[in-house]
Amino acid sequence: MTDYMRNIVSNATFTPPATLIRGATILSMDETVGNIEHGDILITDSTITAVGKNLDAQGARIIDATNMIAIPGMVDSHRHAWEGQLRRINPNATCLDDYSNATHFSFARYYRPSDIYTGNLLTALGAIDAGITTIIDNSHNSRTAAHSDAAVEALLDSGIRAIHASGAPVSGDWDRAHWPGNWQRLQEKYFKNNPDSLVSLGVMAQLEPALWAEARRLGLPIVTEFFGAEMASQLASLHQQGLLGPDNIFNHCTALPDEGWKILREAGVRVNVCPRSDAHYGIEDGMFAIQSALRHGINPGFSVDNETSYSTDMFMEMRVAFYLQRVIGMHQQQCCDTPHSLTTLPAAQLLKAATVDGAACAGLQDKIGSLTPGKQADLILINTSDINLYPSGNAFGTVVHATERSNIDTVMIGGRIVKQSGKVLGVDSARLRAVVDESREHLFAAAGYEPDMFAEIFLPLVQAH
Repeated sequence: MTDYMRNIVSNATFTPPATLIRGATILSMDETVGNIEHGDILITDSTITAVGKNLDAQGARIIDATNMIAIPGMVDSHRHAWEGQLRRINPNATCLDDYSNATHFSFARYYRPSDIYTGNLLTALGAIDAGITTIIDNSHNSRTAAHSDAAVEALLDSGIRAIHASGAPVSGDWDRAHWPGNWQRLQEKYFKNNPDSLVSLGVMAQLEPALWAEARRLGLPIVTEFFGAEMASQLASLHQQGLLGPDNIFNHCTALPDEGWKILREAGVRVNVCPRSDAHYGIEDGMFAIQSALRHGINPGFSVDNETSYSTDMFMEMRVAFYLQRVIGMHQQQCCDTPHSLTTLPAAQLLKAATVDGAACAGLQDKIGSLTPGKQADLILINTSDINLYPSGNAFGTVVHATERSNIDTVMIGGRIVKQSGKVLGVDSARLRAVVDESREHLFAAAGYEPDMFAEIFLPLVQAH
């Protein structure tokens, strides 16, 4: 028996055999398909079967996308979904210790399986609402097997596409006997006989070859929080031993020297960067690492990281990336003698990082990330008739520099509509708020935290052990 009810989301919406999206401005993110004004997208079951003009399909459901922009669903390459109910509890955090004080060193210790379920479900539904159709769930609070089950079941119930990367807690007591054997148990329970599931399994592990070996025995991708000179100094040895490969996913990659980037490129390590997180928490020099990655032939995905300080918003990641890159580039050109001046990132390239490159980071580039016939129908429709977007003078500029969550009319994942007319479907909002409120009350009481809606800082909590 679990201590949570899986009755908040109903996924019983009818999906017809064929859907025709008609009259959209299409940003396919596929060079072969191209960009199309007044274009159509034909979807059969879960798959995109045609993209072009004046398509026809007898009996298909028609979605009128006049005055809408169609883009691939966005991919969040790194998210700690279990923290959903701790949204904005720590808005003025300035370092990783501040982040950890409000998560790992306090509330994380008291999470029940129901709290993991609630956090993951809230995060996933928020991501869908924001046009993020895929997340890599970095679940570094897997205290027991039941906690891991709850995290997976929340992702399954939400309807999102996800990789659940099960990870060990950072502090407090937890059931070490289930680690890392829990990975095989999860694989057999949820994924072994379910190849078409939207959710798949990965693992979280730092630079720990023994854990990497177990992950590779099971064929699971390995997610690592990677930053700083100390971790970078270990890359050469890991590479010489043949321990780095395309199944590695490295988050952040800040302050990595050129030799380190060359190793990641040679080994095929997948990378994501964090425009807001790296700046907000002052990680290394606070600058996200896209320029160094691109200079070494790596196209990183973007990631939100967490919501304890800011929003679940890939549009904001793209905008922060643009402005950080622009201002640092201007500074270097005018003030610094550097061989690597930063260049402005065009809107199309930023959208690529949020879609195509994120899909590649997740290892799903053959399945999602672009509006390509043969790929899964993960896409969003943006209503450019909305007062803040009309008129749309440039499609990429509208998406990257002006669109907000409220402008997303429709979200589709695997051919199923999960948001329509601006509303996430099948969610019992009253039940969702009730379980979120109950979870917060439990965590706050257990940790001895007195909520302060106007606090400037999150003070470290004194722990009994």
